[in-house]
Amino acid sequence: MTNSNDAVVVTGIGATTPLGGTAQSSWQRLLAGESGISQLTADWAQDLPVRIAGVAAVDPTTELDRVQARRWDRSQQFAVISAREAWADAGLVDFDQPERLAVAFASGIGGVTTLLSSYDTLNTRGASRISPLAVTMLMPNGPAAAVGLDLGAQAGVHTPVSACASGAEAVSLGLDLIALGRADVVVCGGTEASVHALPIAGFAAMRALSTRNDEPQAASRPYDKGRDGFVLGEGAGALVLERRSHAIARGATIYAEVAGAGVTSDAFHVAAPDPEGLGASRAISIALANAGASASDVVHINAHATSTPVGDVAESAALHRALGSSADSIAVSATKASTGHLLGAAGAVEAVFSVLALKDGIAPPTRNLDSQDDEVHLDVVRVEGRQINGEGIALSTSFGFGGHNVALAFRGDRG
Repeated sequence: MTNSNDAVVVTGIGATTPLGGTAQSSWQRLLAGESGISQLTADWAQDLPVRIAGVAAVDPTTELDRVQARRWDRSQQFAVISAREAWADAGLVDFDQPERLAVAFASGIGGVTTLLSSYDTLNTRGASRISPLAVTMLMPNGPAAAVGLDLGAQAGVHTPVSACASGAEAVSLGLDLIALGRADVVVCGGTEASVHALPIAGFAAMRALSTRNDEPQAASRPYDKGRDGFVLGEGAGALVLERRSHAIARGATIYAEVAGAGVTSDAFHVAAPDPEGLGASRAISIALANAGASASDVVHINAHATSTPVGDVAESAALHRALGSSADSIAVSATKASTGHLLGAAGAVEAVFSVLALKDGIAPPTRNLDSQDDEVHLDVVRVEGRQINGEGIALSTSFGFGGHNVALAFRGDRG
């Protein structure tokens, strides 16, 4: 992609996260270095080995009418709320070409809470008590379908499922749909709602989660020597994409250009990353090549940085392989330290943060980095945000179980 009148741009953003119920409230708390992580006080969590999570700051049922809330799984609720915010932000409320509107909305797990609660109902109350809406609430494409129905999209509704890279892959797909001429506007993003006993127990059994139950806000520690795993979070992020010429013609505000995307796979291990970062580095290089940019153009990186001992080091290796010596001086933010890991929503929420970093010319701070790992050679922004060139390139990286790698390259709008 090049910076021309046909470039794909972001004209609307939305999010609901552990930090806030909107994109802007989440961003402001992130800039303030605050945390959305807390202890789980529900009875179902008290016997779990991990009892902390990033629960959404605003419960989605307070944002929806009762009928909608009952018909949608929590992951669908988050998706629709973030998409509505992005849609309104883009000024597209009166958009009248549904056949040119597409949706690409991802989830790593889908309606898991509906699946598990329905199974409990089956076992305790019998098959006759299962809701006729159970299937549409638990299916993985449920969030995308809910957004598509809510906005009236008729150019296609898509659901990338690539674990923790899902949300970023949805943005990449949105870019492709417009570039291929299949849509003029795409609402893309990711959602996840899996703060539940079974997913927590499963991740804990893998030793993927932090066990700092007594200090939740200090538990997610990307790149820190004392990191011991990620903290599960929930929420959603959404972006509205369209051609620059289309946006200008209707007088829309442009946040940034979606300059390029790279999607690769490791073929290494179902859960562990390639320690040399080969696949991840290729994704970054492809994104920059698509953008017609070089490493020297990159001013900010919103890193995947989950806070796992192996993953953080592998990502550092990948960034150095792709960016060379430039990786030593680029402002890196690891925002999962504040939000927790939103799984399939992470890449979308972090794409929103990357766009806002360029718009405001500031890289957000990373919490809990007291002593940086000796094997991580990155310039991580700590304590306070750092000014960046808002016309440069911001990278957002996402990696998922299965060896999925996605890198997104955003370019600041030059007016």
